[in-house]
Amino acid sequence: MTAASQGKAGGYPAILSYGFRPFFLLGAAYGALVILVWLPILHGALRTHSSFYAVDWHVHESLFGYVAAVIAGFLLTAIPNWTGRLPVQGLPLLMLVLLWLAGRVAVFFSGDMHWIVALAIDSAFLTALATAAAVEIVAGRNWRNLMVLVPVSLLLASNVLFHMEVRFNGISDVSRRLAIGIIAVLITIIGGRVIPSFTRNWLARENPGRLPAPFGRFDGLSIVLAAVALAAWSLAPNNRVTGILLVIAAGVHLVRLARWAGDRTLRDPLVLILHAGYFFVPLGLLLAALGALFHDHTQEVAAIHVLGVGAMGTMTLAVMTRATLGHTGHALRADTWTCLIYVFIVLAALTRLAAVFWPMNTSLLHTAATLWSLSFLAFCLRYGRMLIRARA
Repeated sequence: MTAASQGKAGGYPAILSYGFRPFFLLGAAYGALVILVWLPILHGALRTHSSFYAVDWHVHESLFGYVAAVIAGFLLTAIPNWTGRLPVQGLPLLMLVLLWLAGRVAVFFSGDMHWIVALAIDSAFLTALATAAAVEIVAGRNWRNLMVLVPVSLLLASNVLFHMEVRFNGISDVSRRLAIGIIAVLITIIGGRVIPSFTRNWLARENPGRLPAPFGRFDGLSIVLAAVALAAWSLAPNNRVTGILLVIAAGVHLVRLARWAGDRTLRDPLVLILHAGYFFVPLGLLLAALGALFHDHTQEVAAIHVLGVGAMGTMTLAVMTRATLGHTGHALRADTWTCLIYVFIVLAALTRLAAVFWPMNTSLLHTAATLWSLSFLAFCLRYGRMLIRARA
């Protein structure tokens, strides 16, 4: 039994006993909401009081609203397993949740307040999350995992830059690619831990034979290559050198994925979806490379949505479903609801990619938005009860 599963509620609801509970539930609900209201905002049928243009609000809240919540839920649940300490729970966890909610409100109403006030409120959550993670890791003397603070701190910095670009340039540019790149690198790091591990465990039990390659220098090199290529893409998206770096990174990560024996996991959706989600990383890198090499803005937009809807959407739902089942005492088995969640999100990613190349067919955009929202609403309906109730 993990440290996280040993924690006991002390006079507060079960939803405040572990970080994954409130952040997975609220994050999924917000992920659905952001896209449900996005198209009416885009078409002028609904307006925000935000100082951000409609596209920037959509991008910001998808990255720093939804994805940041899932990252918080994952870290606050993983850190106790690394340190052996009890998880952040009760009032401290509630304060983190309230800071996250305050950020969403501040961005939505940022047009009604000074931009620095909106920035300060919105940045408070990631600042508090990094601080809480640092305190727990240091208290548990788990020094090697202090490295996890790097992507969180960089994400905080990109959020600050996002607000500054909107204020002084009118629209985000470097900051949106930087945030996407940071989260994509985080996927390569976390994916490199969990995908081979979960695949190996399932294969050893259910389908003996070829196993995933263990983590080695190749994996470390692949992560560094992705980080360098995505950093170059953030700063110089139309540079030929950037394109070459992205092509190399895409090829290396496609090979990395092939080394994890995902083709042997077709009978377990919980494992297979992790491989499917990771596939969108090299695909997104390749599309970004085409945009850089040929100065094609359409390819860049395609890369953003493949990494955003495909890699981030699919991987976060894959992690949330599996972690919720495991940490609430349920069997690690994908039921019909869970399979529908996976089908909806993968179809949403593919449909959104098609909408980039056929923009005149507006039904593709609406279909992608509907599929995305259905996947997260289905998660809330199927897993919401597990998240708000005590461990089975």
